[in-house]
Amino acid sequence: MPTRRDFLRLSALATAAGCTLGRLPTAFAADAPFAYGVQLYMVRKEAPQDLPGILRAIQQIGYTQIELFPIVYTHPAPELRRIVSDAGLGLVSAHFDYASVPTKIDYAHQLGLEYMVCPMIPKEQWNLEGFHKAAADFNTWAQSIHGTGMQFTFHNHCYEFAPQGLSTGFDELMKHTDPAFVKLELDMYWLAQAGQDPLTMLTRYANRVRLLHLKDRIANAPTGFVMGPTAKHITELGKGSLNWTAIFAQAHKQGIHYAYVDQDDTALPILDSLKENFAYLQTVKA
Repeated sequence: MPTRRDFLRLSALATAAGCTLGRLPTAFAADAPFAYGVQLYMVRKEAPQDLPGILRAIQQIGYTQIELFPIVYTHPAPELRRIVSDAGLGLVSAHFDYASVPTKIDYAHQLGLEYMVCPMIPKEQWNLEGFHKAAADFNTWAQSIHGTGMQFTFHNHCYEFAPQGLSTGFDELMKHTDPAFVKLELDMYWLAQAGQDPLTMLTRYANRVRLLHLKDRIANAPTGFVMGPTAKHITELGKGSLNWTAIFAQAHKQGIHYAYVDQDDTALPILDSLKENFAYLQTVKA
């Protein structure tokens, strides 16, 4: 008999596919189209003022998903689910601050999520000992999260790739976490900013990558591991240097279905940027 988790999962997939449960395909097949969404951080200034309004605006552009960010967790989970649903958006993933992950598992479960994402390790842990602590925490949290029917994922930036002796923080995380439980949300921009090849990383960690973050990178911008203004070479999709056709083809091959636009800063008005990003996504064929 289908469980509540099964129903929520199918409902999210139906929303992503733009159909009702009665017409849902028998499975979310490997050749199913990507469900494109927006990470709420991108509209962090607008969301506290009018969350229902900005969500409706995102849906009207054509996005089918929203990935939540902690600024909206003042809403009780059932209320937040309703706001998202009323806007016509699917909800399968959300970000939770490192320290809050173990305390927010029940909240995330009430939201009906498939993925709890930790977006960043605290800066004081950006050393070898700190990455080892994070790996141990991730293993513990991921087991608990898995027990509720969700998955734990980690979202990269560039700082994880700074040398740590003969290794890097990212390598240590991968070495010391259980791939069966600790998954990845790869941010294509931040991989490139760290001097990594997004396509290579996507392929190398095929058994872990479940979600993608999308923003383009200005051609010939300097790489580095330091976060902050000097690391911001961000532009709309299709206006930068990343090979989106190859990235999406590989992601499609690996069965990845959810990809979120997460352009930290925009020169354009935010909705114009979202429209431009979405228009480009419609031109990319996996």
